Amino acid sequence: MSVPLPNGDAPPSLTFYNIIDGKQRGSKVTEQVIDPRTEESLWDAPVATGEDLDDAVDAANRAFKTWKLISQEERRQKLQDVADCLRAHKDVLTLVHMKETGKSWVMANADVEVAALHFEYYKGITLEDDVQFEDDTVKIVGTYVPIGVLAAISPWNFPMILSSVKVVSALATGNCVIIKPSPFTPYAILKFCELAQSVLPPGVFQALNGGADLGERMTLHPGIHHISFTGTLAVGQRIMQNCAKTMKKVVLELAGNNAAIICEDADLEKVVPSVALGCFFHGGQVCVASKRVYVHESLYDRFMELFAEEAKKFTQDNILFSPLSNRTNFERAKSFLEDSKKNNHDIVVGGEVKSDEKGFWLAPTIVAKPPEESLLVQEEQFAPIAPVMTWSDEDDVIARANLDNAGLGASLYTPDLDKARRIAQRLESGSVWINRFERPHYGAYFAGWKLSGFGGELGKHGLYNYCQVQCLHFHK
Repeated sequence: MSVPLPNGDAPPSLTFYNIIDGKQRGSKVTEQVIDPRTEESLWDAPVATGEDLDDAVDAANRAFKTWKLISQEERRQKLQDVADCLRAHKDVLTLVHMKETGKSWVMANADVEVAALHFEYYKGITLEDDVQFEDDTVKIVGTYVPIGVLAAISPWNFPMILSSVKVVSALATGNCVIIKPSPFTPYAILKFCELAQSVLPPGVFQALNGGADLGERMTLHPGIHHISFTGTLAVGQRIMQNCAKTMKKVVLELAGNNAAIICEDADLEKVVPSVALGCFFHGGQVCVASKRVYVHESLYDRFMELFAEEAKKFTQDNILFSPLSNRTNFERAKSFLEDSKKNNHDIVVGGEVKSDEKGFWLAPTIVAKPPEESLLVQEEQFAPIAPVMTWSDEDDVIARANLDNAGLGASLYTPDLDKARRIAQRLESGSVWINRFERPHYGAYFAGWKLSGFGGELGKHGLYNYCQVQCLHFHK
């Protein structure tokens, strides 16, 4: 399957299916997603029923009986086959991904490539048995065995990247997986799963499209043994409550109201472009985007001068900038602007929305020194709106950075690496990026603390959350 590169024409005619037990399944009920760049309707997407979910769960549990037993070598080959499949169909996946997310062709293409890299990375990672204790009487060996059927509920900001993390983590550890993409971005994941059936056994990887009601059924279904979710705090808390009823394992990646701290010795010519990328890349719709910027007071005026100029580079023609991906997030972002205007915050760049413009576009916006208790500082905006505050005391800025909803990531800029480590280790965050904007790496464990999550993914350590630990006691 191939499609031409984008040239401004209408999207090609494509059909999308739920994938159950290796087969395509349509639906009497369909929904269409809106292209966030143009507000034009895209393709029909099937909406899965409760019966579809039951059938998928049954198929996954049947497949698990044999999938969990295949050799590591065979599993590695299957992961490489999926990576090859993604690359073989990169054009169609990129186009679909671009249309549903509002990303540029370059960004969407990169997302498909990163998804393929995830499968290649994990083909080389295995959880080997380890001797936990041994003396003259007993040898205790810890083994890592698959859990069963995993339901992955993925978000709309990076559907290919974040879904592939969940799918490959499940498959690499011998689990079967049913993925539910966000109803705002269903197409690329449904097509990915459809294409992957050519290289995976039926029932190992399935996809069902639907809304919150389908997600709720998944979290309560007794035939599903593990939930991995990326999304909002409120939904994550609901999922954890539901999973407790059947004692499911759960991984949650939630709010990330991340702080960026610029120290007094930072080189602003180098730092400001990185901070701007952290704030405005993909319209700020990144779980670890720089949501709050704290600049040492001695650098503030110069920082703001450079930052304002850098922000103006993120126009609609910039391949790294995007519209807000859906109307819901667009309206939420506008509410942050309205609150700032109502409270007379100093908006130094941006802040306006063109009512006659098609698409969910919001220009990069910089708000100077809003109060610490303001909505814009206390809540994750998930939009290209950057509040910039000052600091002078290290203890004070660390305390301000460590909000309960800021445990996912943070960034820190200073050439003094000893100071960087000292400050970073006081930040209550699962990841801290030093001298660059925040971006997860597939080789590093990624986990939110406090209200930002439960458990984690990525890196070798992430696979442990997709396994049960079984101890074998060999008595001598």
